[in-house]
Amino acid sequence: MSQVQQAEKVKVRKAEARGHANYGWLDTHHTFSFAYYFDPEYMGFRSLRVINEDRVTPGDGFGTHGHRDMEIITYVLEGALEHKDTIGEGGILYPGDVQHMSTGTGIMHSEYNHSRSENVHFLQIWLQPKVKGVKPVYDQRSFEIAKNSGKLNLVVGRDGRDGALKVNQDVDLFASALKQGDRISYSFEANRYGWVQVARGEVDIEVDTYEKFSLKAGDGVALSEIKELAISTESNGEILLFDLA
Repeated sequence: MSQVQQAEKVKVRKAEARGHANYGWLDTHHTFSFAYYFDPEYMGFRSLRVINEDRVTPGDGFGTHGHRDMEIITYVLEGALEHKDTIGEGGILYPGDVQHMSTGTGIMHSEYNHSRSENVHFLQIWLQPKVKGVKPVYDQRSFEIAKNSGKLNLVVGRDGRDGALKVNQDVDLFASALKQGDRISYSFEANRYGWVQVARGEVDIEVDTYEKFSLKAGDGVALSEIKELAISTESNGEILLFDLA
């Protein structure tokens, strides 16, 4: 599978360069190739396969459909998203809530906008699993991202530590809301890779203290052979940070 080129230490994926489709009930942007959108340069990055930014109109959604052998993470930004599936799980996700499914041997599910008056806005993320054919698992949890502004909050983890949702892949996913003047830092271990996705607002990232990039909502950046990362904002921003094998 083709992936983001590894030769560059930092490769920015601008929001406006993403794939886009509007079906009326669904307005969606694809960071990587998905459905009818194909770009051989953006088939994924490491185990990260999909980042879709979706807006769904009131009462509409994705009818019952199936997945196998994929780790699916949903991160709600605005509104309310209702989940139902064939393993007996269900719930409503609000901003700050994170959902994880190990689809494994197969799961059927639906995702609908719970509101009859407001859009729901969320990111859906797919990771290739470390082990295929596992028993399907569903979990969701509330993380007080906005209340813990200026911090990296581990929401999905390879070992489920610190209250994070456990994922079937060697990945740690952090979420952070930043206010004006906030600055957070992160150190990568050897042979690890990073992806930063800007969910809202504007942020600046500094890589190994010598290179700075300004990013806005919808932008993403692939990080290869990076040791130190700093993220700051002069306004407000919200980011997801992936630490990938």
